[in-house]
Amino acid sequence: MTQLAVDPEYAAFLAAQHTGGEPTADTELPAVGDIEGRREAFKGLLGTGEEPFDETEVTISDHEIPVGDGQSIRGRLFTPRERQSDAFGVYTHGGGMILGTIEQYTPIIAGYAAQAGVPLFAPDYRLAPEHPHPTPSEDSYAGLVWAWEHLDELGGGDPDRFFVIGDSAGGNLAAGLALMARDRRGPKLAKQILIYPMLDDRTVVTDPAIAPFLTWTFEDNITGWQALLGDSAGALEPASPYAVPGRASDLSGLPDAFIDVGTLDIFRDEDIDYAKRLLHAGVQVELCVYPGVPHAWELLAPETELAQVARANRARAIRRV
Repeated sequence: MTQLAVDPEYAAFLAAQHTGGEPTADTELPAVGDIEGRREAFKGLLGTGEEPFDETEVTISDHEIPVGDGQSIRGRLFTPRERQSDAFGVYTHGGGMILGTIEQYTPIIAGYAAQAGVPLFAPDYRLAPEHPHPTPSEDSYAGLVWAWEHLDELGGGDPDRFFVIGDSAGGNLAAGLALMARDRRGPKLAKQILIYPMLDDRTVVTDPAIAPFLTWTFEDNITGWQALLGDSAGALEPASPYAVPGRASDLSGLPDAFIDVGTLDIFRDEDIDYAKRLLHAGVQVELCVYPGVPHAWELLAPETELAQVARANRARAIRRV
């Protein structure tokens, strides 16, 4: 199979990092199932979350959310100092279901809130494997309902412009929240914004056309899904659609969607397929497929033109809810 072309600016970034676009197998990667190794590596990308944060453009406040098992989780509110819209979003962060904290994602979520001028509320859902399905989904849903019920306390917003947004595994959770809210007659959502979402537990086979550029590998993906679903990961009979939205049989009655993904991302095909299935179910979809970039490229190479275009498109999608 012919290897897909890489975006020239991203290729220059790779060269500057002395990888030259060579396969990631040339580097020391955690084996399947090595969650602690991945968590340590993730700190190299996003930091520990203990770094100081400048609240010049966005103010932050933390709130306690009761969850179904008698515990409570934290929800972090990101309020832009210059609000440009009456919309209000619930943001579920990424990390393959096994990585990431609200602290680590604070600069990323704050960036979207500031650029779009829209408040975002992020539930600090508990991670697998310590907390497998359904805990991440149920924690996130508890945060969604709590934000909806406390909208005035959180700074207000138009309840008709209440939406969900998430990246990677958080995109999975956001898509699952749309399904849960529909099925449980929960908060009425105006939109689901899914940033390179992790949707299907069957994505386990390496595509040689993109293998040299993967930032979230097939081994990573297997590890994340197994941590979340255990032995049911990739099974013939899918787990709950709330955990695996890409295998949901009924996508009707869902809110409009914005989905983006790169052509060198292992989630490319499942994301495009989900967009098509939403359209066939009567759901309006805006799909952005960015050529020559892998998963989370805009975090790795934020100065590239394509990264700036992607962030601007996401901010526009948020403002237009």
